Amino acid sequence: MSGAPSVCGPRGRPPGRGGDSLRRPRSSVYGLGGTMTDEHRGPVLVAIDDTAHSWLAVEWAAAEAALHGLTLRLVHSVGPGPEIGYDETGAGLTEQVFEAVTGMLEDARSRIAAAHPHLPVDTVLVHGRPAEAVLDAAAGADAEVVVLGTRGRGGFAGLLLGSVSMKVAAHADRPVVVARGQVERAVGDDIAVGVRDERDEAAVRFALAEGGVRRATVRLVHAWSPLREAGLMVPQVGHVDEEQRSHAELLNRVARAAAEDFPEVRVVTELAVASSPASALVDASREAGLVVLPRHPAEGGLGLPLGTVTHAVLHHANCPVAIVPVR
Repeated sequence: MSGAPSVCGPRGRPPGRGGDSLRRPRSSVYGLGGTMTDEHRGPVLVAIDDTAHSWLAVEWAAAEAALHGLTLRLVHSVGPGPEIGYDETGAGLTEQVFEAVTGMLEDARSRIAAAHPHLPVDTVLVHGRPAEAVLDAAAGADAEVVVLGTRGRGGFAGLLLGSVSMKVAAHADRPVVVARGQVERAVGDDIAVGVRDERDEAAVRFALAEGGVRRATVRLVHAWSPLREAGLMVPQVGHVDEEQRSHAELLNRVARAAAEDFPEVRVVTELAVASSPASALVDASREAGLVVLPRHPAEGGLGLPLGTVTHAVLHHANCPVAIVPVR
């Protein structure tokens, strides 16, 4: 796609596109649909503005798209308001604003082409508030993954952890990557995935698919604490040993299933005794190229849009973090 960006209507939805088509069952190169297939391959979608944090996300997304043989889609959102010059319908977008945004997107396309000359790239300008615009743009394109930076301005004003990126990660029906920490795509870096139990299959499969294309070891990290599980009681040695065996068996079951489905990927397990799963995963992020976390239905609590572990890792990890919804 070349020239001016395509323009979508309110909430990022192309005019005339029915809402029912946005939530169709998905097959995925990441294996989230259960079977990898080339029948449909959506783009890697990245939210872009004119900040350095946004560009780090674009670089990560471009490398991701190139690794998987996917199209990269750059999405910029312009919110309504008198300073922009149009209303909620998208009418009245000033020529000056349109030219500025188009210039930014074309500059980004040129920079990407220099690093990835054979990568197909398209650009989309969406009208609407940032989180809703990104969610709808991702659904409309049936994106394989959504990539966000940690901060933004302009089209993604207030893109801070706890605001837009948190909302997208909490509500997207597909994987979301927050590009933070060391975002360089060093092929071969470990991928750490947090495992609570067998229900985390989608997150594990995402990590394994990444491990396959990156020739990386996938590290299954499961954390437990004898003191936390014993509550106020001092744990007895026999009980601690039994609990440790139980956690080790759970992790080994997940590892065996992973080896069956992805025999080409090296999988290792890490049973961490830690005060919290978050601390174990943040520790793992120091040597990893990517941390993958599952997002369970109705996760949250304490007023947080995501679970406390996910919230902490998103704020403190030393590498990009992928949030994968568990269905």
